[in-house]
Amino acid sequence: MRQVATISIDPQDATPIYAQLERALRAAIATGRMRPGDQLPTVRQLAVELRVNANTVARVYAELERAGVIETRRGVGSFISATPAEARPPREHDRRLRAFVTRMLADADAAGFTVEEIVAALAAHKRGA
Repeated sequence: MRQVATISIDPQDATPIYAQLERALRAAIATGRMRPGDQLPTVRQLAVELRVNANTVARVYAELERAGVIETRRGVGSFISATPAEARPPREHDRRLRAFVTRMLADADAAGFTVEEIVAALAAHKRGA
């Protein structure tokens, strides 16, 4: 496994390198190991340290910039611009929400509540009742 500070890739993993790198950067931000305002290594520096193609790193940086996770200032470098919550991949949010709902419904079922009762209680709670 190749690692740079909080970023690592595993050449033995079947996941493409660019996907591993994007996931590692998003995870570092989401867990607070990298914070908004932190400067990222240059494309070339990260590519050399991880022993990957610079085009791969550039592709990941460009994708993260399009997603609003990082910002690049010409002549200065790339910086984290997202909060931990914003850095999570969009599918990760959906996956976590589905898992939460599944656990909640299982607990409700075990306690003898119906889905309709849960929905009504959530609506009442949202209204402040």
